[in-house]
Amino acid sequence: MLKKITAAYTLALVGLVVVLGSCKKEYEPIETSDDAVIQQYITSNNITATKDSTGFYYQVVSQGDSGVFKNTDSVLYHVSFKSLKNGAAYFANPLNGNLGTFVGYSNNLSLTDTAGIALLDLSGRPIVVDFKAIRTAILALKPGGVARVFLPSYQAFGRNGFTSYNIPSNEVLDVMVTTMPEKNQAVLDDRLIREFMATKAITGMVKSPTGIYYAISAPGSGAEVINEGSSVTANYTGRTLDGVTFDSSSDSTSVFSLNGGVIKGWTEIIPLLKKGGKVRMLIPSPMAYGTAGSPRGNLKNTVLDFDVEVVDVKN
Repeated sequence: MLKKITAAYTLALVGLVVVLGSCKKEYEPIETSDDAVIQQYITSNNITATKDSTGFYYQVVSQGDSGVFKNTDSVLYHVSFKSLKNGAAYFANPLNGNLGTFVGYSNNLSLTDTAGIALLDLSGRPIVVDFKAIRTAILALKPGGVARVFLPSYQAFGRNGFTSYNIPSNEVLDVMVTTMPEKNQAVLDDRLIREFMATKAITGMVKSPTGIYYAISAPGSGAEVINEGSSVTANYTGRTLDGVTFDSSSDSTSVFSLNGGVIKGWTEIIPLLKKGGKVRMLIPSPMAYGTAGSPRGNLKNTVLDFDVEVVDVKN
């Protein structure tokens, strides 16, 4: 009888060990499972990456030049992230502009929708995510460098995912960080404008002291001089450098005042015209929507291409 009890007891213990073993596997820590996913991807694709002490990995794709970044440096950069598992694209800031801040603050990423408008939380405040990995990657680069970050889910959007970007629960992210060669926005804008004019064979542009390139095709006529107090009626079309129209007067004219009603670039150049005047302006971002962007779309740190025709002027 004792032998039978002992045998039954032993069988029960074996069963308990099996059950506990399966439970341990089922509830494997997310840190362990995420790390396994990343390591398998890195190994399968022959990627050389550095592991940070907090658990993410990063790869310097291209180093850049002109000295490494420091926390106190300004950095102009693009960020995009997608699924490491299946390559699904989730987010990328608009390529016409860039994210600009000090390197030391580059871990704070403000989330936007597809139009570049800031996403808000339930309290109406912009949603900002702390991605230490972005700052670490930038600090490993020189201006113009590119880094790739393999970000475990617990350092990204965790078990909740992020419905605004269709990111599922516990998704490991593949993040690309691309820095601009320039640390100064005005210098970057000037390069982009000159490259744009060369590509499009645009000639006859005059550069203003503030960096605006413009060409007046018709100066206009009339006695009324445009000033801050003028009521100006105009037809216009505004584009980004990739040719996408973000704003226009459409089939009707627009009436505006230069006294706080338009961007700085218009305030500077439109007074050079009179009624009937026409101008094309390539406006650097500090003279456009600057670092704040526009309600019509992000347009943050974005060069703008405007055609404007002054239909009427009233003082």
